[in-house]
Amino acid sequence: MASLDKKSIVKKLKVNSSQFTIYSLPQFAKTRGIDISKLPLSIRVLLESALRNFDNYQVTQKDIDTIVAWKPNEKKDEIAFKPGRVILQDFTGVPCVVDMAAMRDAMKNLKGDIKKINPQVLCDLVIDHSVQVDSFGTSKALGENVTLEFERNKERYEFLKWGQSALQDFRVVPPATGIVHQVNLEYLAKGVLKKKIGKDNVAYPDSCVGTDSHTTMINGLGIVGWGVGGIEAESVMLGEPIYMLMPEVIGFRIKGKLKDGVTATDLVLTVTQILRKKGVVEKFVEFFGEGLQYLALPDRATIANMAPEYGATIGLFPVDDETLNYLKLSGRSAAEVALVEKYYKAQGMFYTAKTPECVYSDILELDLSTVEPCLAGPKRPQDRVPLKDLKANFQQSLTADIASRGYGLAQSDLTRTATVQNGGIETIGHGSVVIAAITSCTNTSNPSVLIGAGLLAKKAVERGLMPPHYVKTSFAPGSQVVEEYLRTAGLLKYLEKIRFNIVGYGCTTCIGNSGPLPEPVANAITKGNLVAAAVLSGNRNFEGRVNPYTKANFLASPPLVVAYALAGRVDIDLNNEPLGHDQKGKAVYLKDIWPAHLEIARAARKFVKASIFRRCYKNVDRGNKNWNAIKTVKSDLFNWDGKSTYIQNPPYFTGMKAGIDPIKGIKQARCLVMVADSVTTDHISPAGSIAKDSPAGKYLMEQGVAPQDFNSYGARRGNDRVMTRGTFANIRLRNLTAPGTEGPWTTYWPSKDKMFIYDAAMKYKESQTPLVVLAGKEYGTGSSRDWAAKGTTLLGIRAVIAESFERIHRSNLCGMGVLPCVFKAGENYTTLGLKGDETFDFINLDNNLKPRQELAIAVISSDGSKKQFNVIARVDTPVEVDYLRNGGILQTVLRKLAK
Repeated sequence: MASLDKKSIVKKLKVNSSQFTIYSLPQFAKTRGIDISKLPLSIRVLLESALRNFDNYQVTQKDIDTIVAWKPNEKKDEIAFKPGRVILQDFTGVPCVVDMAAMRDAMKNLKGDIKKINPQVLCDLVIDHSVQVDSFGTSKALGENVTLEFERNKERYEFLKWGQSALQDFRVVPPATGIVHQVNLEYLAKGVLKKKIGKDNVAYPDSCVGTDSHTTMINGLGIVGWGVGGIEAESVMLGEPIYMLMPEVIGFRIKGKLKDGVTATDLVLTVTQILRKKGVVEKFVEFFGEGLQYLALPDRATIANMAPEYGATIGLFPVDDETLNYLKLSGRSAAEVALVEKYYKAQGMFYTAKTPECVYSDILELDLSTVEPCLAGPKRPQDRVPLKDLKANFQQSLTADIASRGYGLAQSDLTRTATVQNGGIETIGHGSVVIAAITSCTNTSNPSVLIGAGLLAKKAVERGLMPPHYVKTSFAPGSQVVEEYLRTAGLLKYLEKIRFNIVGYGCTTCIGNSGPLPEPVANAITKGNLVAAAVLSGNRNFEGRVNPYTKANFLASPPLVVAYALAGRVDIDLNNEPLGHDQKGKAVYLKDIWPAHLEIARAARKFVKASIFRRCYKNVDRGNKNWNAIKTVKSDLFNWDGKSTYIQNPPYFTGMKAGIDPIKGIKQARCLVMVADSVTTDHISPAGSIAKDSPAGKYLMEQGVAPQDFNSYGARRGNDRVMTRGTFANIRLRNLTAPGTEGPWTTYWPSKDKMFIYDAAMKYKESQTPLVVLAGKEYGTGSSRDWAAKGTTLLGIRAVIAESFERIHRSNLCGMGVLPCVFKAGENYTTLGLKGDETFDFINLDNNLKPRQELAIAVISSDGSKKQFNVIARVDTPVEVDYLRNGGILQTVLRKLAK
C-alpha cells in the first residue's frame, strides 16, 4: 500500500469558539476506499494513533496496514502504539523515577545530553500506595495513619519532590488525595487530549498506560488504557512506542437490568467468572448492547477495573451520553465535555442505540437480570460464590486438599477455637472475620455501593448491631469526594458508629497494607491454628496478600463487607440466619437492613454533585500541608545518599558501554525456583511486611534500621538492595526444589543445603552459575509488578521456563533481559521428568535469536542421566530480541538517546 500522506486526512474541528486539528478516520477510510465503521472501537483508537504518529520510523506504513487489515481470529502481527500519557502510582512509580535518575547519571557517563532523559508524554504520579492501616476504629485513625505515612516515607517523598522539580511534564498528586485510578477517573482523564504541534492545536483520543494493572478502570470512561510494567512505562515516558501484537477483540453483549438488591460488585464478580472461563488473556474485551443504558458510568468503571482479574488487556465501554453525563457530574468544564462529544461524533465513534454492532473475534452475552448477590474467594478473584452458598462453600474448603484450593484440615481440626481478649472476651474459630475493609478503587469509586454501605450501617445502628471486637474494621475512600458526599448525606457518622472510620485515602487492605492485627487477635489465630477470614471490597485476594493471618479472603461489595463485619464470621447463611439481635432481643436479618435500589438512587441524585468534585480537586497539587512542607534541592542530577535505605542507584548500568555485546548462551544453569500453576507476581515480587529474620530484614538491621521501622517492601522499592533480597520471599511460596517448606526457601544443589533463595542466588553468582526458573501455567498472574522482573534478573536468573505466562510479566521479563520460554504443547516439567536438581544447557541460544524461536535444552540430572527437550522462546517481536541483546529496555533506550 502507498505510504500515508498525513495531510490528506487532516480535518478541522470547531468546538464552540475553538478550532482543533484532527486526524480523521472517516477521511482516511474515504481516501483508501474502505469501510472501517465496524472495526472494534479499540482498534480504531489504535488506528488513529498510528495515523497521527506516522513517521515511517517508530510508526510505519506496515503498522497502519496491519491495523486496517484486522479481522477476527486471524494471525496477529506486531504494531507500534504510542499512548497519549502515562499514569503511575508511588509503589511502582518510585522505581520509574529512580531509573530516570540513574539513566541521567549513566547518560553523563556516556557523555550524552542528560536533558534527553525526561518524560516525552504527560506523566502523572499519584501517591496512594503508602498509607497503611495501623490505627483504626476511632476518629483519630486518619490523622495517626497519615502521620505515620509521612514519617515512614520521608526519603521517598523527598525524592519524588526532586523528580517533580527536575523532570519536565511530570506531575505529582500528593498523599491523602485518593487512589490513582479513582483520581484518574474523576479528575486526570480528559476523554480527548490536546497538544500544540507547530501552529496546530491537535486533538486526539485520551489513551494511557499505567504502572498498575487496574489502569483499565479508565476503560469505563471510553478511554483505551491498560497496565504495563514499570519498564514499559518508562519506555513510553521516554518517547518509545509500545510494541504489541494485534489483539483478538471479544464482544460482550449486555442486556436487561440488575434486580433490586444486586450491586455492581456482584455484577463484576459474575463478569470476571464468565470471562475467566472463556479465556481472554492478551485479548481486548468491548462491552455493548441495550443493557448499557442501565449501567451508570461508575458501574462500568467497576467492571473495567477488574479486567486483570478476568485476564483481558482492556475491558472497554463506548463513549456515549452516559460518558458525557459523568464528565459533567465529576466537574469537568463545559468546553472539555463539548470537545469529547464533538470529537467522537466527528470520528464516527460516539455510541447510541442505533450504532451498528462491530465485528468481533467472538461474542459473549449476559442478561443483567440473572446476576445474583455473591462474593469471590477464598483464594482467587475469579472463584465466584453465590451469597446463599458461601457458608457451605467455606465449610467444604476447610477439608478440601490444598491442590483443590482448600486448607487440608482433618475432621478433628474443625472444632478448634481460641479466646480473644480485645475490648471484651470473645471466642473465634475457623471462618471468624478478623478484617472487614471497605477498600480499593474497584468499589470506592462507585457512589451506589458506598451509599448502600452507609444506609446499611444506619439501619444496623438503629437496630443496635455492632461488630465483634476482634474484627478490624476500616474505610479507605478512593478520593476525598467520597467522604464529602457521605458526610453531606448524613451517612458517614453511622459508618463511624460501627467502627468503619476513615483510615486514609489510598490503597490499603487490597494491596496488603492492612496493617497489623491487634496482638490478642493474632495470638489467638496462631494458638488455635485457625483459618481466619478477611472480607474486603477489593479486587485481589491471593494467598498471603491481604494479611499473613487471614488464610481465607473474600471479595464482596461494601454493603456485604459491613454485613459480615456485623456477623463476625463467614460460615453463616445471611439469607436465613440472623446477623445479630436488636435491643429487644429480636433477630435482625440482612434483608431487614438491606437498602432498596430506589433509596440508594435518591440519595446519590441528591448528594453526589459536581460542586463536590470541583472543590475537592481545586488545589489538588498543593492541598496537603505535610507535602508542602517537604523540602528538596533543585538539581538536574539526583544526589544519591549511600546510607539511604529507601533510595539507591540501581546497578543496571554498571560498566555499560556505548556498544552492544552479542546475546550470550546459557550453560550449566541451575534451577533456583520450581513452582506449580498460578504463581502470581505477589509470590515473586517483594510485597507486604518485611520479616525480621529474612535476608531483607537482616540487611536493614545491618544498616541500623530497627524492625519497627522496616516499613513495607512496597515503600522500599527504590532500593534494589532490599528488593532483590525480598524477591520470591512470599510466606506462601511453595518452591518444589525445597519440598516440605513454605516461604522463601530453596535447595542449593552443589551442597544440597536448604537456604534462603537470596542466599543461594548469591552463592551461585560467586561461582558465575546462571539460574533458571521452572513453572506451571499462568506464571506471573496478578498486578503489573516491575520488581517481579527486576528482582528476577538481579538474582542472576537468565531464563524462566513455564507452561504459560501472564501478559505483563512476560513482557517485563523481556524488558529486564530475562528470557521467557514456554514448554511445547502437552509438555511440562512433570511430563518431562524434571525434578529441579538438573543442570540446563540452552544449546542453540545465540545472537541469531529470532522471535518465538524453538530452543533445544540439554539437561543432566544429579544421578548423571541425560535428556533433551525443546521450548519456545516467548520473545515475541524483533524489538524484544533487541532488549535481550542490549540487556534490557532501559539500556536499549539509553544507547539510542546517547547517539
